[in-house]
Amino acid sequence: MRSPSWLQAALPIADWQNAGFGLYLHWPFCQSKCPYCDFNSHVAASIDQPRWAEAYRRQIRAAAALLPGRKLDSIYFGGGTPSLMTPATVRAVMDEIRQAWAFSNDLEVTLEANPTSVEIGRFEGYREAGINRLSLGVQSLRDADLQRLGRLHTARDAREAFGVAQQVFERISFDLIYARQDQSIPDWRNELQEALELAIDHLSLYQLTIEPGTAFGHRHAAGGLSGLPDEDLAGDMYDLTVETCLASGLDLYEVSNFARPGAESRHNILYWSGGDYLGIGPGAHGRLTFDGARWASVSASNPSVWLAGAESQSRPFWETRSLAGQERAEEYLMMGLRHRHGISLNRLMNMGADTGMPRRIGEMETAGMLIQDGDQVRTTVQGRNLLNAVLRELILGNE
Repeated sequence: MRSPSWLQAALPIADWQNAGFGLYLHWPFCQSKCPYCDFNSHVAASIDQPRWAEAYRRQIRAAAALLPGRKLDSIYFGGGTPSLMTPATVRAVMDEIRQAWAFSNDLEVTLEANPTSVEIGRFEGYREAGINRLSLGVQSLRDADLQRLGRLHTARDAREAFGVAQQVFERISFDLIYARQDQSIPDWRNELQEALELAIDHLSLYQLTIEPGTAFGHRHAAGGLSGLPDEDLAGDMYDLTVETCLASGLDLYEVSNFARPGAESRHNILYWSGGDYLGIGPGAHGRLTFDGARWASVSASNPSVWLAGAESQSRPFWETRSLAGQERAEEYLMMGLRHRHGISLNRLMNMGADTGMPRRIGEMETAGMLIQDGDQVRTTVQGRNLLNAVLRELILGNE
């Protein structure tokens, strides 16, 4: 078996700290609300797509006036279900983005899609609009589990969608959820192997989590959702996931993301590396550097409220606040240690981390949780598996 990618030698700083600038556009609508989902998604009987396209365009123009001269490295259409957007809507938005900012030579433009027949039929139109990477929300290759998860497609639909996407897009990713009800280690091994046999170059593999406020959250609180794996079994499933993907040539480059070399999600790496990203759409968050400060932005989550505000204002329709140094540092630490290359200690301290941070990092290194290689700090395999505990020690240790 290949050695774990998590322990690969340090890369030059230019290769792993070139954070860049990205745009996240949130489409808030879905055909149905999945019972596990706590994202800002809504079911609507009808959607005035030309109206929504124009609202996005107005907000892009307003943001461009605030952030002139930037070069975009990635664009991400997320949701919700962005593949409910018509190709004409995507094209109108992309045309406005092209007017607003220059594009890097290797610009990544991702759109999330579900593998239903309606959405498959739009793939060609999305490519013509400028999408070059598709992220498919497969979630499972077992029909019974797809029904439990509230998905509207079948395993056959998922395979068909992947086959069509391979003919249309340069890069494809899909998501699967494991640690589902009544799922065993052999079940997950077989399903994961089937996914890998599709010649995929990127997989996002997430443990099913029961979030408060979701349908699953209410059901679980009432004593339902029998058959969920305990913590030990879920941990074994994660270990199996890592081993299987590594053996198949997909490196673990983030806690839940696996890719062949060169196929990593550039947009997500931007998040984990502390880059600037603009958030547009209902509930969209952003992190931006301007006026000599780092700003957090968040838009109104209610689609009707956001739409009315976007239409009526000539400035970006969001709330912003300046991030204090310690908050910036902690956010960079929490995001950066998820990635296999970790963080720059100098950058962390320059952001305003407290003076005790190097000592606590040293203690975590002695405990076998972190590796410090020059300026680079990253987790060990053990530290990755206990990341939340490591972060608590690093962040709460200054209190």
